[in-house]
Amino acid sequence: MTSSESTTHPFYVWAWGLLRLDFTGIAFAALFFCLSLTPSLLPRDWLFQGLIGGINAAIGYGIGVFVARMARRFVLTGRSWWPPSLAVSSALKTGTVVLSLLACVLMVIPAAGWQRQVSALMGLPGPSTASYLRTLVLAAVIGGVCVAVTRALIDLIRTLARYLIRRWRISDELALFIGTAIVVVLVLTLVNGVLLRGFLAGANRVFQPQNTTTMAGISQPQEPERSGSPASFAPWDTLGYQGRSFVATGPSAAELTAVNGRPAKEPVRVYVGLETADSDEARMAVLLSELQRSGAFDRKVLVIAPTTGTGWINPIAARSLEMMYNGDTAIVGSQYSFLPSWISFIGDQRKSVEFGRMMINAIHQRWATLPPQRRPQLLLYGESLGSMAGQGAFDWLPDISRMGFSSVLWVGPPNASSLWHAITVRRDPGTPEVRPRYDNGRTVRFSLGNDAAQIARDTAQPWDGTRVLFLQHPSDPIVWWSPDLLFSRPDWLTEPPGRDRTASMRWYPIITFWQVAADMTNASSVPGGHGHNYGDFILDGWAAVAPPPGWTPADTERIRTALERTESEDGQ
Repeated sequence: MTSSESTTHPFYVWAWGLLRLDFTGIAFAALFFCLSLTPSLLPRDWLFQGLIGGINAAIGYGIGVFVARMARRFVLTGRSWWPPSLAVSSALKTGTVVLSLLACVLMVIPAAGWQRQVSALMGLPGPSTASYLRTLVLAAVIGGVCVAVTRALIDLIRTLARYLIRRWRISDELALFIGTAIVVVLVLTLVNGVLLRGFLAGANRVFQPQNTTTMAGISQPQEPERSGSPASFAPWDTLGYQGRSFVATGPSAAELTAVNGRPAKEPVRVYVGLETADSDEARMAVLLSELQRSGAFDRKVLVIAPTTGTGWINPIAARSLEMMYNGDTAIVGSQYSFLPSWISFIGDQRKSVEFGRMMINAIHQRWATLPPQRRPQLLLYGESLGSMAGQGAFDWLPDISRMGFSSVLWVGPPNASSLWHAITVRRDPGTPEVRPRYDNGRTVRFSLGNDAAQIARDTAQPWDGTRVLFLQHPSDPIVWWSPDLLFSRPDWLTEPPGRDRTASMRWYPIITFWQVAADMTNASSVPGGHGHNYGDFILDGWAAVAPPPGWTPADTERIRTALERTESEDGQ
């Protein structure tokens, strides 16, 4: 033993062991990294690709190590030629490292081309090949950290097992089982009970201050038809950031008169925020009082709009319907969180569903007490998590008609949405998952949501009774991400691609799951008509499910022109 070896601290020996790699694992890690470079639904820059590449490489490494150990134990043990000579072993290891590195570097070239292809489908510039090489460095760092953490956990399991063997004299297998169980419970407790709660608490501290602010250019409305006005039961300063933006914007009666060429009504916009009352029940009481006070039940249409995580209601969806009905509308929403939808989805999606059900049931019960001839048409709108919240109010499709809803527009529904999932699974045979048909379109229909002409074809007559329309883009990861992607190829990846999904996308176990998961973080940042950005064609959805009497395609185009002139008012 040399003097340097004798003085090496045990911690440094252990730390080096965390980084020492298995050569079969290297080969599998390279394979998983290369496959992670293949295209998915949305463009990925080098930063996102490095993150996903590193995670997939670490998973591939773990699979490779497991395969190597099983092969040595059950296949290679006892073979006359195993283990190989030192020269052969060194050559195999060197070749594995060189070929793996070479494959990773060379794969970046077509990967950058694929990203340019996906970007072009959405009218975006793509990355250069040279800039995409940074993916390799980041992926190596991320993968190395994941492998080191996993090895640290394995060492902890072995330490616990050795302690149990010494203390209780139990068998090696039982000690390893108990040690593994203890570490798994500790990790799950740490993730769910500490890290997740800490993340949510940190998110609350980050986003709560914004909830108390007001968007630039927004001031308290004076019209009694708006919540937050001096006449309102919901004080202006309690509505939250998104609520104040919702009630203080939108077309006035004068603007609608100019658009439609006939006298218009002042649209009713009702909203309550988290700070409007101390409990969900109290907020519902204020909401119902606001509906009565503002004359919402005297309008031609009453729209219930469960919100996204932050309390946001798409201003284009609200403005479109108000223009179509010349202000003879009432739109009602309520805030249940101030966190972005993706955080609410991770942290407590059940809360959105329960609150959506509470709001819909409360308003419906009050609406049902009105004489039938005095009831407004009852409409339901939801986008993203708001769609999921709205669907939670119904056990099955017939409940929508039974409760008296005449029109429902659900936009970009998350894959876990109850009704959407059930209808898609039970779709008519031979229809694609990306645009299914259910019961031959008698009540519910689907459209890709990025082509006005296609929406018109998908919703053409005859379509009598209650109309339910789902708008969903082929490239929307919110719609298509599911835990099932880990080990099951979805139908939408075996079908011909939609207009904005590249035909080069393939399904790979584990890898596609992480690719689409990464796409979700960027889903709303792509141009309209792609990803999770539906603003450009919500008007066409309303014209399909809730057209005023005598409505024509020319009227739709007239409103579209008016929306384009005024879209900057709501910060679009």
